[in-house]
Amino acid sequence: VQLQASGGGLVQAGDSLRLSCAASGRFFYNYRMGWFRQAPGKERELVAAITGNGGVTSYADSVKGRSTISRDNVKKIVYLQMNSLNAEDTAVYYCAAENTGWNIAISQSDYNFWGQGTLVTVSS
Repeated sequence: VQLQASGGGLVQAGDSLRLSCAASGRFFYNYRMGWFRQAPGKERELVAAITGNGGVTSYADSVKGRSTISRDNVKKIVYLQMNSLNAEDTAVYYCAAENTGWNIAISQSDYNFWGQGTLVTVSS
């Protein structure tokens, strides 16, 4: 599968943003999906993850309650809606996919396909 992330940009603190990750290939519903981010000088970290049928989701504590991951298996797109953005959300956001398991995948090592990243900059 190939992944194309989009939707990043420069926003103000308190704004909302929706990132999209478009996938190519077949059997998208078999892929567990995740959003990760890497801030300058920091390691890449999980933001949110979702199972293939969308029934189970997981969030990092830093975004829980103000972010929503969802997917449209017909359009082959995964979304990350982020609200109440703050400067700490500034990072390159990557979407990732893997198709070897069924449970929620929260570790980078779980994923075998990665998109190119989209930059989110939050100004305070």
